[in-house]
Order: sequence, then C-alpha cells, then structure tokens
Amino acid sequence: MLKNICLSFIPLFVAVDAIGLLPLFVSLTDGLRPREKDRIIVQSIVTASGLAMGFILIGKAVFQVLGITIGDFMIAGGVILFGIAITDLINPAQRRRASSNEVGVVPLGTPMIVGPAVLTTCLVIIPEYGLVPTMISMLLNLVLAGLLLKVSTRLVAVLGDAGTKALSKIISLLLAAIAVMLIRRGLEQFLARPR
Repeated sequence: MLKNICLSFIPLFVAVDAIGLLPLFVSLTDGLRPREKDRIIVQSIVTASGLAMGFILIGKAVFQVLGITIGDFMIAGGVILFGIAITDLINPAQRRRASSNEVGVVPLGTPMIVGPAVLTTCLVIIPEYGLVPTMISMLLNLVLAGLLLKVSTRLVAVLGDAGTKALSKIISLLLAAIAVMLIRRGLEQFLARPR
C-alpha cells in the first residue's frame, strides 16, 4: 500500500502544482494581515479537500447520472483556467479583491488547488493504485500545498518583486497552455465518441 501511495502521490503533486500557486496566492493576499492569510489558507485547503474527496468517492457516478464525460469536464475546466490566465496576463493591474470571503474557495480552493487536472488525474489513477492510496496521497498533497502557502511570503521574498512578477507571468502562460491542452484533450475525447 505504501508503494501505491508513493506512486499516486507523484502525478497528483504535478497536477496540484503547489509551487506554481505561490505567486497567485501572494498577489491575492497582498496587504492582508497574517491572520487573514491563515484564514484564506484554511478555507482553500478545506474547500479543495472536500471537493477532491467528494469527487474521488462519487465523481464517476455523478458523471454517469448527468451524462457528463471526462472530455466535457476537461473542456469546461480548461475554459475557466484559460480565463484566469488571460486576466493575469493581459490586465495584471486589475487585482482580484483579496479581502472577499470567497477568495479561499474560488479561485484558490478550486480551480487552482483542485481543478480539472487534479480531478481528472484522480479518476485515472484510482483504477491503477486503488481508492485508499489515492485518497491518502491527495490529502498529503493538500497538506503540502497548505504548508507552502503558509511560507509563501518568505519564499517569494527570496525571489524579490521582479522575480515574483516574472514567475507569475510564466505561471500564467503555463496555466494558459495547460488550459488549451485540457480543451484539446477534451475535444479529442468528444470527437472520438461513437455517434
């Protein structure tokens, strides 16, 4: 079981991309007191955990009942991620309001921490590594993401203001590319469906 936890941890670690979240988190929480930042971190991890665990347990059944395919889900998630990436790239001066009570839920908890990439990865690895190892590795990834967000200010301070802005732009560009990839894969699945 330990081997399966380790093997399922790696693809989920890549999908969660906790390191890539740091510039976004710092941008969203700029100017907030440490206590408010901690509240947002807890809110985002609780949201991400609830969504991930719920999806792992009943996601496939819900998809079947609603007639939603993985391809449909990938397209919808890709469109949302692309919108976030384009906003960050084109209009960086227009920051999202970090003081809102929802910032930990959207966009941090979902779709940034647990979004289409993570949920799709879960569906793919459950048959290979098992339900329990997937759940454990998902929770470990979320704990790691929370710890990285907690020390984000220090990590970003090492990079400096210019380094953080550059990293943020690169991450936004990568996010846009991941969004396009999700849309493309979703369309490929949609087009490959028997008529």
